[in-house]
Amino acid sequence: MILKDVYRTVGDQTSLDTLSDALQPAVRGFFDGLGPARRLVKNALHGTWLGHPLHPVLTDIPIGAWTATVLLDALDDGRDRRGLHRAADATAALGLAGAIGSAVTGLTDWSETDGRPRRIGAAHALLTSTGTLLFAASLFSRSRGSRGVGSGLALAGLFLVAAAGFLGGELVSHEQIGVDHTAGREMPEDFVEALDDGELPEGTLKRILYKGTPLLLVRRGGRLHALAETCAHLGGPLSEGRLDGDCVVCPWHGSTFELATGDVVAGPSAFPQPLFETRVRDGRIELRLARSAS
Repeated sequence: MILKDVYRTVGDQTSLDTLSDALQPAVRGFFDGLGPARRLVKNALHGTWLGHPLHPVLTDIPIGAWTATVLLDALDDGRDRRGLHRAADATAALGLAGAIGSAVTGLTDWSETDGRPRRIGAAHALLTSTGTLLFAASLFSRSRGSRGVGSGLALAGLFLVAAAGFLGGELVSHEQIGVDHTAGREMPEDFVEALDDGELPEGTLKRILYKGTPLLLVRRGGRLHALAETCAHLGGPLSEGRLDGDCVVCPWHGSTFELATGDVVAGPSAFPQPLFETRVRDGRIELRLARSAS
């Protein structure tokens, strides 16, 4: 319960908005400055090519490496343990390298959040950054022969990184950051009627419901397309978005999906949209979950 109280307290700290208001535009401005390469770089960092957010994958590197550092330090009994010292130093350095990738991907994902998740994400970043600095200081101390100081700094750094990990876990489990918001919804496995064919004009984003699950119907270039209407990124309503060529753009954070396949063209979403097969029978549009997605 104490940890839950800490989580709620952190989420209510409006003082974190000051940091976020300064940092978030800077991150977005950096990507805007990349010009034509912006989409490619952001997609790579969000993990759209992986079909899964990249940040949580990379966080395992510093956490695992630094845990090994602290454990190796604990085995040091003060004797001539050069091999043990080299291993501890190597894992500390590996963690620092992994922390760079983790930080870059985390900032990229965080730049597309707002409200409570943005505050918690800012606190998560502060704890992680401080822990990283402590490990950098630890590695420096070790290089100067102050292994006792280095061990103490590493232990403190691991504590902060673990606290940051707790906040990161809460972002996923409570704020639903980094999860597929289309998952777990009931979708038609067999063809069901959606609406009259005449009710879907060309170029209109039409929202319909199937047993409480919102679906998106679009007629583009005379062809019918159907996707899950809830954006996989953070649940934005795609029917309130816009068409961009043969793609639909989420109105909340700009995730762009190809109508014909549901694939991500531009993040921040790392998850494709569930795709539906469509047909017209007796003047009625029917749809079902695409066989490849079922």
